[in-house]
Amino acid sequence: MYEKQRTIKKEISLSGIGLHTGVNCTMTFKPALPDTGIRFVRSDIADKPWVQADVDHVVEISRGTTLQKGEAKVYTVEHVLAAFAGLQIDNMIVELNNIEPPVCDGSAKPYVDKLIEAEIENQDADKFYLEIDTPMAYSESERDVDLVVAPSDDLRITFMIDYKNPALGTQYTTLVNLEKEFVEEFAPARTFCFVSEVEMLKDNGLIKGGGLDNAVVIYDSDLGQIEVDRIRKVLDLKDKCFVGETGIINDIPLRFYNEPVRHKTLDLLGDLMLIGVPFKGHVLAARSGHKANVALAKRMRNLYKKKKIAAKLGSTNANMFDINAIFKFLPHRYPMLLIDRILDLDPGKRVMAMKNVTINEPFFNGHFPGHPIMPGVLIIEAMAQAGGVLMMNAVEEPDDKVVYFMSIDKAKFRKPVIPGDQLRFELEMISLKRSICKMAGKAYVDDKLVASA
Repeated sequence: MYEKQRTIKKEISLSGIGLHTGVNCTMTFKPALPDTGIRFVRSDIADKPWVQADVDHVVEISRGTTLQKGEAKVYTVEHVLAAFAGLQIDNMIVELNNIEPPVCDGSAKPYVDKLIEAEIENQDADKFYLEIDTPMAYSESERDVDLVVAPSDDLRITFMIDYKNPALGTQYTTLVNLEKEFVEEFAPARTFCFVSEVEMLKDNGLIKGGGLDNAVVIYDSDLGQIEVDRIRKVLDLKDKCFVGETGIINDIPLRFYNEPVRHKTLDLLGDLMLIGVPFKGHVLAARSGHKANVALAKRMRNLYKKKKIAAKLGSTNANMFDINAIFKFLPHRYPMLLIDRILDLDPGKRVMAMKNVTINEPFFNGHFPGHPIMPGVLIIEAMAQAGGVLMMNAVEEPDDKVVYFMSIDKAKFRKPVIPGDQLRFELEMISLKRSICKMAGKAYVDDKLVASA
């Protein structure tokens, strides 16, 4: 895998219709500076708004992945992103004059060909890889969907599908080496659907640009030519359609004996590009689609955020930060620094912190002599300091900011906290708008709730 970030040398464009919207669109790939990432720009809207290609901006996952930030909305980005992932391109401005990229032939190959024509070049900046240290997983038991990411020195994907259809059956593929396999073995794999899905997709306002020239349509009906003729009318196709002996409409030949599972691998590559950085790990996928892919990408992006924070603090553990790391997060010092360790941090969502309560705390001298009890207001303060760590990792330029209390609601104290106790704080982000943040917090000793607010 490449160690330097990559982009292209020159602009290049291609045009066509969008798969789901049916709109005509010209898409232009433009070189981008290091650390730009992938940005989709809507040149047809005033001020050219753009959306970053990461999982935080995913708004829809119905038969494709849609990104949006403000007015900048782009449908069906997964094939374009798969081309970037497969060619290991990190930085790109993707300018579109409509809402959906051209579907072309339903694969990633047309994008790949254009990017290679534009000449890929290394940049004077190192890549940051998300390295998977311990296995992580996502499952949907009701749909028998499983995704596992195991440690690996490189990116690898093993994918299995098992549709109850003679034309497909059980299919399996493995991508071991992006540089050697992607362009020829995976990029040409086309999207596919079943005859039984066509009318439903059309009724849902999708596949307005779909046809037999940009998708493999698989027969799964008992009605024979009657059903094919009806679907032909639904799609408003001009050419003749027939059932075919291979189980594929019009007996359109497959590019690979297992083309559908290779296309599923392509989709997964594109969706995992939404992590925002390349990764090193072996993904094992069973029956996965965009919903599961994006859910896994979210977990992997959260891990990336943790590792990024840990790297900034010089920590080797992405889930736990010691007192030296807390010094970098918070301005508090003795005697008002009231947390000792961050046990877990899910940036922008939740935090878990710990405080060891000792008899040496200065407040025990007066609260109360002979009967030491930690003041409730300091439990709330410690809880808020943990929340401050969470908030400072959810805003831009945290070094220039200080957190203040605006209100405390529904504070309850259920059990005294005494010397020798170990307080565990768990806080969840409820909202963060501009400069105002609201959190819900709980404090525990030995898994017994002692305070909440």
